[in-house]
Amino acid sequence: MAGFFKSLFNKITNRAEIEWDDLEADLISADLGIRLTTEILDELRGLGRQISADDVVDTTRRHLSKRLPDDTPAPRPRTDGKPFVILVVGVNGTGKTTSSAKLGLWLKSQGHSVLLAAADTFRAAAVEQLQRWGDRLVIPVVKGNPNADPSSVCFNAHQKAIASGADFLICDTAGRIHTRHNLMEELGKIRRTIAKQDESAPHLTLLVVDATTGTNALQQAKEFHKASPLDGVIVTKLDGSGKGGIAVTIHEQLGIAPRFIGTGEEPGAFAIFRKESFVRDIL
Repeated sequence: MAGFFKSLFNKITNRAEIEWDDLEADLISADLGIRLTTEILDELRGLGRQISADDVVDTTRRHLSKRLPDDTPAPRPRTDGKPFVILVVGVNGTGKTTSSAKLGLWLKSQGHSVLLAAADTFRAAAVEQLQRWGDRLVIPVVKGNPNADPSSVCFNAHQKAIASGADFLICDTAGRIHTRHNLMEELGKIRRTIAKQDESAPHLTLLVVDATTGTNALQQAKEFHKASPLDGVIVTKLDGSGKGGIAVTIHEQLGIAPRFIGTGEEPGAFAIFRKESFVRDIL
């Protein structure tokens, strides 16, 4: 038991009786939302007996399991030999560039060849950061000139991925502020440009959300989903104060499933989403 559940368990264990208002506030603060929190509390009250810490944890986990999707298969190389293109999107500060690199390492660890595209050209530091990750993980990185058109970087990277026979191309796009219409338009342009060489691409669009930002992450998901249909989310910073409940809320409200989780700074602190372990270890 870790994170949110551990602190909640300890808090309840040290009390003679449940403080219902405090428990409600704790569950809401874990980004579970009012509706889910109310259902959990109603079930606990309905037990009609003294409530233990185990009751709270078990009931919460059961409700979370019901609302989270079943495990999604890992991305697989295309059968036609063309690269599987993954677009990574999100606002600055969520761990987007780091997640792109870690996803590359994860795919490489599965025996696949990977190419990274540094398409966050508005921020020179992002290109340098991805290049450092590429050097460290021994994954090639395609860059453009400073302030190059992100679409052109993705196009050139896609060309190289096709020519080299890479299994996967991961495009790290600019950290867009989801309220800025022109930046969201840029995402549409990137998608159209990639489709010029393969009309089925991109094959997977992943939004990186920071587990510590709570309901703001839900708003980001709504806006990005409008601009560039999302296939899943990468939930980062689950090693700190991130409680992970936002993954449940995003799936319940938008039907967008968690696909990967980031749990630390190290390159290997990244895993594909597995419902059972997520509910057991992360929340």
